Amino acid sequence: MAAARSLFLTAAAVRAVTPWWGSRFLAASAGPQVRREASSSSPEACEGQIHLTDSCVQRLLEITQGSEFLRLEVEGGGCSGFQYRFSLDTVINPDDRIFEQGGARVVVDSDSLAFVKGAQVDFSQELIRSSFQVLNNPQAEKGCSCGSSFSVKL
Repeated sequence: MAAARSLFLTAAAVRAVTPWWGSRFLAASAGPQVRREASSSSPEACEGQIHLTDSCVQRLLEITQGSEFLRLEVEGGGCSGFQYRFSLDTVINPDDRIFEQGGARVVVDSDSLAFVKGAQVDFSQELIRSSFQVLNNPQAEKGCSCGSSFSVKL
């Protein structure tokens, strides 16, 4: 997506998610409103949901401006067959599902949702990297050690 800013695990990504970098590459645009889902980090929540951890919500509130949100996509690739892709975006497409918690929004397209429904999105800050991650994905059979690649249950 041209309007998306990728957050891969590179030095540029670390700069993109740190609060002192004020440059914004995206202009806010109002897209069509689609299905909104209240999200919860509790395991009792609906299986078709994406759950946001408190650290994910906190970090998204720090780095997003205006109509920006975190987009989660699943694409082919990585060492296990599929990989997660995170980006900041402002355009909501007709097939997107919006998961909102505490004012933070994560948007997933319908194709990707089939691979991550019931999963948890977290923000992890470690000594060597800071990144958004998908945790506890019930659709994933196994993943690689870096946590960005997975294979699906059949």
